[in-house]
Amino acid sequence: MDEVRDPFGTVMRGARMPVVIADAKVIDQPIIFANDAFLALTGYRRDEVIGRNCRFLQGPLTDPEQVARLRQAIGAGEEISVELLNYRKDGSTFWNRLYVSPVADEAGGIIYFFGSQSDVSDKKTAELSLIRSSEGLRTDIDTRTRELERALEQKTTLLHEVDHRVKNNLQLISSLLLLQSRRTEDERTRLALRSMLERVSAVATVHRRLFQSDDLERFDVAEFLRDLTSDLAASAGRDDIRIRLDLEHVAVPAAQAAPLALVANELICNALKHAFPAGREGRIDVTTRQVEDRFLMTIADDGVGRATGRPAGFGTTIVQLLSQQLRGRLEITDTQPGVKVVVTVPVSTPA
Repeated sequence: MDEVRDPFGTVMRGARMPVVIADAKVIDQPIIFANDAFLALTGYRRDEVIGRNCRFLQGPLTDPEQVARLRQAIGAGEEISVELLNYRKDGSTFWNRLYVSPVADEAGGIIYFFGSQSDVSDKKTAELSLIRSSEGLRTDIDTRTRELERALEQKTTLLHEVDHRVKNNLQLISSLLLLQSRRTEDERTRLALRSMLERVSAVATVHRRLFQSDDLERFDVAEFLRDLTSDLAASAGRDDIRIRLDLEHVAVPAAQAAPLALVANELICNALKHAFPAGREGRIDVTTRQVEDRFLMTIADDGVGRATGRPAGFGTTIVQLLSQQLRGRLEITDTQPGVKVVVTVPVSTPA
């Protein structure tokens, strides 16, 4: 005991940091020195501490994994720092940041273990409170996520129901127009009904494209035009007319999809029907581009061009009105041969 107290005793006994020294040469490393700060921290008298292993401070809620780390380090003669929930004499708990360091003699053999303690209960309580708050927040987030997932499932179910009903309604309208056109004897009326059927088919194609997409807010014009030109070419039955596509993928807001589809339908149908009469061969070029915040669609043919002196037809009127609705610009140019139509539309971001 004198070996420990001199020269350490006086300094260690008055130190503000709780300190113990254990004898490494004796089985179970009993405590041979404990300063006043340690006694004040734990509530024990000195005679209740000396001769005991420091594990007497442990209790039922002390983390066994941290105790195992401490035991392993002491067994290996290594330094270690751990935070343990320890128990005072009166049964109250405190968080103890324990630092243990081996002390060797001149020959290198370990003769003591020096242990310093620090009461970190306030810090640990704050950490645990933060962890509980984080867990509560995580629970709230998980709950909210599940609610949103359920809402999304309900919305998806509703969208599928709307999709089903819209498809049925469009199919019903198409069937009525087709039936009426077949029973109509007047050729002009029959052609008008056929034109309406093509417009309804264009809208149906837009609807199918939108609901097949993962993004219901945006509409890929290029993919739509591939479908539309294929359908219109097959319907026209003109193998002598080539349709060349140069389509840049441009996604426009879904709200612009139907008007753009009708504009494209009118322009391509007009070229197929009127640009190449009497079996005249030719070509129709369909081009899409995005230039900054504008979408450009060009329909050009090398046909006979526009007839002079004739008023604008119903299809042209539709294109003009829809271009205005889209806040776009419509440019029609006689290219001799043929006609080039450029539709420029501002591409807005969906809200």
